[in-house]
Amino acid sequence: MKVTVCIGSSCHIKGSRRVVEQLQLLVAENDLSDKVELGGTFCMGQCQKGVCVTVDDTFYSVSPENVGEFFETNIKAKV
Repeated sequence: MKVTVCIGSSCHIKGSRRVVEQLQLLVAENDLSDKVELGGTFCMGQCQKGVCVTVDDTFYSVSPENVGEFFETNIKAKV
């Protein structure tokens, strides 16, 4: 599973660094490092929607406040 987080300026302001850090921690805590490829990219063209994240090409808007729920529903439940 490939998870990509936008680290462009708009998403950075909205907390992309914290989203990345939390996802890294959750992937490690759940021993999913061999199943989840976490990467970053610059602008996804959806700047108004928050921190942009794709999971295998499906777009999501994530915030530092909901990253735990996002992980449980869209990553952990699908690997």
